Amino acid sequence: MKTTCLLIATAALLASCKEKPTQATAAPAKEASAALSAVLATPPTGEPQSIHLIRSSAMPGDVITLSGRIMGNAKPFVDGRAAFILGDPKVLTACNETPGDKCETPWDACCDSPEDKKRGIATIQIIDAEGRVLKESVEGVGGLEKLATVTVTGKVAEGSSPDLLIVNAQAIRPGK
Repeated sequence: MKTTCLLIATAALLASCKEKPTQATAAPAKEASAALSAVLATPPTGEPQSIHLIRSSAMPGDVITLSGRIMGNAKPFVDGRAAFILGDPKVLTACNETPGDKCETPWDACCDSPEDKKRGIATIQIIDAEGRVLKESVEGVGGLEKLATVTVTGKVAEGSSPDLLIVNAQAIRPGK
């Protein structure tokens, strides 16, 4: 009887030491809506301008093309909405570009002054046919990541001013 119990206990112990199958831990790719996919599939037009140069002359209704990096705030993407902050790299510096800086959120441009942040950012949003911001996050979709370089063509939104530039994106292209 002792031998049988010892064999069962040993078998159970050995079975518990067997390598267990692992599950994939990678996050599934985010699916974009048709409206967001259309904006990401459309190439920007025109020569990209720096945010700090165009913000003082851009008027609601103007179609503009901007280039910048997704940065300027600790949370540059709006949770649950198709909107993000585009920063002007000629005005703002990501903390990871400062030698010796160990900032955990280099996209927040925390070393830049509030005045530089104000003149160096634009809010980019993707809207639906009724003019409402899409209710989906764009972070991780189509290459839109913190510190990614992005070119955007869009219409300056109603309510924009030299102090607050909001662009309703018609075309977004990550990269150069």
